[in-house]
Amino acid sequence: MYIIDCSNSKKHRVDIDRLTIKEFVSITKARYFFNWKTENEVFKIYIKGTQDILGLVSLIVHEEEKRIEINLLAVSIENRGKNKVFEGIAGNLIAWACREAVKKFGEDACISLVPKTGLIKHYKNAYGMMNAGRSLFLSDTPLLNLIETYNT
Repeated sequence: MYIIDCSNSKKHRVDIDRLTIKEFVSITKARYFFNWKTENEVFKIYIKGTQDILGLVSLIVHEEEKRIEINLLAVSIENRGKNKVFEGIAGNLIAWACREAVKKFGEDACISLVPKTGLIKHYKNAYGMMNAGRSLFLSDTPLLNLIETYNT
């Protein structure tokens, strides 16, 4: 997995790990848009060999539905919009959630999220997500395709 530096197109390898209790102190709404302290399962993405958290995702596992819900997803403020520093942060977090769903549920894996209205079209176009009422989801071939896209 990697992200791309928008200024020079250089690829940087990234890792995704559980956010530690000590790291919660540095997570502010000003940089990451949500109150992450209320979430149970929070994971961070960062460039290998660095400490800077570039994005966060919180997950809820729905065992009975063989589905992982992305409850919150945010990239740091400097990585949003036209002047962002890095490209691919959100895509890597979503693809990672897909991988986790496959590890847990195999061929029945599914991920979902409830997007803000303004992001519905983006999630569909960028990640191949499909409508499921208020939610968007990925399963089957589209889920595997997204994993493959971000696994190179």
